[in-house]
Amino acid sequence: MTDNTAGPTAEPIEPSAPEEFGLVQVWWGDGKGKTTAALGMATRAVGHGYRVHLLQFMKGGTGTVEDVRGEYNAIAALPGFSYENAGHYGWHGFMDGSLDDEHEARARGALDRARELIDASADAALDAPLDPDGPPEDGLHMLVLDEILYAANRGLVDPADVVDLVESTPDGLELILTGGHERPEYLLDHADLVTQVKKEKHPIDAGQGARKGTEF
Repeated sequence: MTDNTAGPTAEPIEPSAPEEFGLVQVWWGDGKGKTTAALGMATRAVGHGYRVHLLQFMKGGTGTVEDVRGEYNAIAALPGFSYENAGHYGWHGFMDGSLDDEHEARARGALDRARELIDASADAALDAPLDPDGPPEDGLHMLVLDEILYAANRGLVDPADVVDLVESTPDGLELILTGGHERPEYLLDHADLVTQVKKEKHPIDAGQGARKGTEF
C-alpha cells in the first residue's frame, strides 16, 4: 500500500494577486456550515498569497461560547489573513440579557466598517500583490461579511444598505456574505453564487450546545 499521509511539501506563501476574483457569493440557510464554508474559501485564498479579511457582524458569543474562537488563533498564524468581530456579546433575540439597541448599534457599526473596507479596496490595485502585513484599509482581494444576512433578517441593518454595499464592490474584490435562515430575495439579482445550506438534522435540536473545536 502506498503511503500518502505526508502529502505534497508546502511552499512558503508569497504575496500574489488573483486573476479571476470579483464575484459576489451568498451563503444562507438553516443548516450548519455557512461560516465554515466561508472560512474554508478564505484559507484557500491566503494559501495562494491573496489578502483576505473577515468581518463578523453577530458572533459576539453566548454564555456557552468562549471569547477567543479557534478560527481567530488560526487566522493569526496565516499571513495575509486578518479579522475583526463587531458582534455584541450574546445573540439577538435569545433572551440572554443582551440589549437590542446595543445589537443594532454594533451591526450598524459593522456595516459602516464594511463600507469603509470596500471603498478602500476600490482605491487599491487589486490586480497586484498586497502586503500581507498591511492593514485591511490598504485593500483586499477577498472580504467575508460573516452573519450580515442574519443582521438584515433581524432588522438590525437595512437590506437596502446591504444591496448598496454589493453594488459598490469594485472589480477584483471577492465578496462573501453569510447568515440568515430566510431566503435573501433582495440579493438574488446581485449575487453570482447563492448557496442554501439546508438543515436535515442538527444536534442543537436535541439540546447539544456549541462545542469547542467545531462551533467555536
